Amino acid sequence: MRPAPAPRKADCPKPRNLRGSCPFSGGPGVAAIRIVHVIASIAAATGGPARAVADMARAVAARGHDVSIYTTDRDMTDAERAAPAPDDGVARHVFAQGHPAAFATSWPLARALDEAIPAADIVHIHSLYLFHVWYAARVCRHAGVPYLLRPHGTLDPFLWKRSRFKKRLVELAFQNRVIRNAAALHYTAEEEMRLAEPYTFGAPGVVVPNGLDMAEYANLPAQGGFLARHPELAGTKPVLFLSRINFKKGLDVLIPAFAKAIAADPALRLVIAGPDDGYKAAAEGFARAAGVADRIVWTGMLTGEEKRQAFVDCTLFALPSWSENFGIAIVEAMACGAPVVISDRVNIWREIKGAEAGLVSPPDVDHVAAHILLLAGDRHRAQRMGAAGRKLAAGRYDWKNIAADLERVYREHARK
Repeated sequence: MRPAPAPRKADCPKPRNLRGSCPFSGGPGVAAIRIVHVIASIAAATGGPARAVADMARAVAARGHDVSIYTTDRDMTDAERAAPAPDDGVARHVFAQGHPAAFATSWPLARALDEAIPAADIVHIHSLYLFHVWYAARVCRHAGVPYLLRPHGTLDPFLWKRSRFKKRLVELAFQNRVIRNAAALHYTAEEEMRLAEPYTFGAPGVVVPNGLDMAEYANLPAQGGFLARHPELAGTKPVLFLSRINFKKGLDVLIPAFAKAIAADPALRLVIAGPDDGYKAAAEGFARAAGVADRIVWTGMLTGEEKRQAFVDCTLFALPSWSENFGIAIVEAMACGAPVVISDRVNIWREIKGAEAGLVSPPDVDHVAAHILLLAGDRHRAQRMGAAGRKLAAGRYDWKNIAADLERVYREHARK
């Protein structure tokens, strides 16, 4: 989508009343909430945060609210820049990123926020340590508009400790104040909130998970479509990794674990799907060192039906992350009936283990290898876990249900 000019006051969301009986927002005459999301990027290559913002904005807009997203063109492809905005009730305002790029700086975005935030009832700020976080919180403070702050996993100790000196400077400059002044911190799992607690200065927290439009998973593609596009996988047992190829995703565990497992079950193959987030060269090095480079299929990023076909055709899905505040790809895998092998650093691991939808262990080579072999060698157990995962996804992670919870949070904290 094309970068947008800064909106005039007349372009900013206006309050509107829902007339008649509305089953979503509380009945006759209930005022719509004006919600502004602010995030550094909604490019698909940036992974979970971009997907989460788009999905939650769409789900809440469907309940009759005025929802907009303010962002930059950071990491957007030419196709994304040129694409028309989806017709989903969400206004998207994209502005050019400037310098310093590492900070996701955009003064055109800042000028737009000067206009948009005072007209909002509540602002939802995503991520930490970046320009948009500082500026949006600053405008909220001056305009008296409350904001939710969603850390997207950056307060997990594993990530919080990285680049500590640089982060400390940003914390002293503005980040600590932004956390303290938030109406609430938005987490997607109880585990995420528990892990973040030492770094939040007692700021209140709310837990509302990410979700899926389960209607998209009601009729799954027939088996064989993904395998037909990758004939090198014929007659094998594909282990699917689908996520950003990033240091925190556990490929330094998964690839050696796969090498250990394939020694016991030569039919195994590893499929690595996802955009390179600066870590592919390292992952390829792990594969060469383990002697399994020729047993790995790299597909790049998968979307839509092709992604669902990969989930349907895989023997199991594996994501032994070192840190994962939610893991929407895991929920997608479960929605497609794939059993999952994950680490106990994925913050929804307790829910998955409790539902018997997958196998959970520390991000450890031996444990992950054993779990791959267990599911690859026990088809009936894998099918039971896949069915349990599909039930969990439909019951707990459907946006139709989650949007109502998010709406209640917005109403509770919105400007009165």
